[in-house]
Amino acid sequence: MAGFTRAELEAARERVIEDVLPGPDDPPLRVLFCGINPGLVSAATGHHFARPGNRFWPALHGAGFTPRLLRPAEQGELRALGLGITNMAPRATARADELTPAELAAGGERLRGLVATHRPSWLAVVGVTAYRAAFDAPRASVGPQEERLGDTAVWVLPNPSGLNAHWQLPAMTAEYARLRAAAA
Repeated sequence: MAGFTRAELEAARERVIEDVLPGPDDPPLRVLFCGINPGLVSAATGHHFARPGNRFWPALHGAGFTPRLLRPAEQGELRALGLGITNMAPRATARADELTPAELAAGGERLRGLVATHRPSWLAVVGVTAYRAAFDAPRASVGPQEERLGDTAVWVLPNPSGLNAHWQLPAMTAEYARLRAAAA
């Protein structure tokens, strides 16, 4: 997978990916994208949404968030665009369904603290099932949420993993574009 041996991917389960958050010279955080947790390829590379077939970067560009299609290794360029990335749960897994409900709930609490500190205009959680578990919102659906975290509005986006066959790239890009329009 992506040039890694099975042993290298298994060793990546112990790694944590650094958040992409603005520094003192960056513009304010407009949108903080929150993945569910790092996949093994992402953990092995240290880059968010790095698995081949993940549609986050194409959807982000197609929606107009980035001026060109960024590679995962260029994730730091998001800071200058007022964008950031974090994960709900830090533990790397092959599949998100390996996470426990307790890990997702703890991730929701961690995310609330991160939002309180960095105060993005929007929190965009990529994955409705994880959002439901982390925020005790069993009826949540993709799109803007009624819940706010302080002054931060919340939007749930479709999970860009290639394993999420329910959402094709054009529909996913359209949903990301709806968020971009709301965040403009």
